[in-house]
Amino acid sequence: MIDVPFIVRAADVDESPRQGEEPAAYLERIVGAKLEAVRAADLGRAAAVLVADTIVVSPGETILGKPVDDGDGQSMIERLSATTHEVRTRFLLAGAGPRDRVDHAETVTTRVTFRAISPDEARAYVAMGEGRDKAGGYAVQGRAATFVEGIEGSYTNVVGLPLSQVIGAMRALGWLPRGA
Repeated sequence: MIDVPFIVRAADVDESPRQGEEPAAYLERIVGAKLEAVRAADLGRAAAVLVADTIVVSPGETILGKPVDDGDGQSMIERLSATTHEVRTRFLLAGAGPRDRVDHAETVTTRVTFRAISPDEARAYVAMGEGRDKAGGYAVQGRAATFVEGIEGSYTNVVGLPLSQVIGAMRALGWLPRGA
């Protein structure tokens, strides 16, 4: 979408929250671990690295990760029903070398309000499988869009990566020309 050449490298890190870990601390820890894991891989001629992680934070500051099964997914959707929750993505831009500094770190927060969702509707949505590998158990770019009454902030953040903020940071660092 943004016409920047890239190579995807999966970061194999344990994304389990620690007991009592606050969402902000969780994101910092996980994104830092992803940066280390990606830099440890063969990056070829890559000059820079972008790593990110997205979480859904329910009212009460509970982290909702990816559902472990359909029952967990339904529980998540029902928990978000008729509430406003936050989607937070932390991203880092850094040099590709293991000793390179982090050039930019930012957490973007978007507030999403869901309408009331019946248990039958939540069950039907979960059975489709669309949200099985998504934080919070839903994909806003799919059928879960019908749950959304409003979004305050970056839509692309809810999809998974806040493009405007990432591009702005890349331009500020001189990684992209101003007109690109």
